[in-house]
Amino acid sequence: MAVKKMESIKDKNGNPVKVGMLVRVIHVDEELIKSLPEEEREDVRSMQNDVLEVYEIDEYGQAWVEKNWNRGNGQTESHSLGLYAHEVELVSKCS
Repeated sequence: MAVKKMESIKDKNGNPVKVGMLVRVIHVDEELIKSLPEEEREDVRSMQNDVLEVYEIDEYGQAWVEKNWNRGNGQTESHSLGLYAHEVELVSKCS
């Protein structure tokens, strides 16, 4: 049986959040950061307070966002985070 993804969650203020909406990352779990390789920690920590687009809402009620970093010489890196309602705040209904 396939697990069905959720269509929306509510943010920390009770506002509905759907794929394509912009949210502010208001909390990044420090335990998650500590579990990452040292070279990724500051990048993930820097996602806090950023406004990012929700690209997926999973079956566990997490809104997924992604951030990209330009490393120069055509090199980029990205990181995705799955965030629960208390970790996001709706900024815009349009992307």
